[in-house]
Amino acid sequence: MDTPQTIVIDAANVKLEGILTVPQNATGLVVFVHGSGSSRFSPRNHYVANLLNQTGLATLQFDLLTAEENQVDEITREYRFDIDLLSQRTIATVDWLSEHPELGKLSIGLFGASTGAAAALNAAKARPNEVECVVSRGGRPDLAMESLPEVLAPTLLIVGSYDHEVMQLNLLAQSAMQAKCELKTVEGATHLFEEPGTLQQAATAARDWFDTYL
Repeated sequence: MDTPQTIVIDAANVKLEGILTVPQNATGLVVFVHGSGSSRFSPRNHYVANLLNQTGLATLQFDLLTAEENQVDEITREYRFDIDLLSQRTIATVDWLSEHPELGKLSIGLFGASTGAAAALNAAKARPNEVECVVSRGGRPDLAMESLPEVLAPTLLIVGSYDHEVMQLNLLAQSAMQAKCELKTVEGATHLFEEPGTLQQAATAARDWFDTYL
């Protein structure tokens, strides 16, 4: 397996930093669209990415915000719920990958968490020929409600059984989707899947979904 490398993505007139890992003979590329207050250094996403890499999937964990925007967001939290901005950055990243001489050959799946799930689904609607499938972990797909009926990509929604409010919002989003959409409940998990074994269950479900649709 190739070692992770830091890359810079030219996305809609801003430079976004990412961590790219491409196993030999990779069969697809999973782009992590992280949620509010997170970054490419998220330990939970690293755990999931490692599992995907072992399966032969390439992974890209990237920052949706620039360093300057992130500093502002840490104080004001103004960017993390700017779904339009996060969606534009995700779409621009998908475009950048599609035009990349080597990465452009890989089919793309999106893995969204928290508000990043809405950005991932908006990107799936905007780029139906590029985005093959979507997984949301503890996500807010309801924040992309207008896009959901037009998303073509098979979508898996993973929610902890104790994450009651988010569960209701995911059920609402699932009912709005026309494409294949399954909801996976991880028993005993709260929003961040911090309980023993719950993140592993979520990661395994995500891996199986990407294995099937990439």
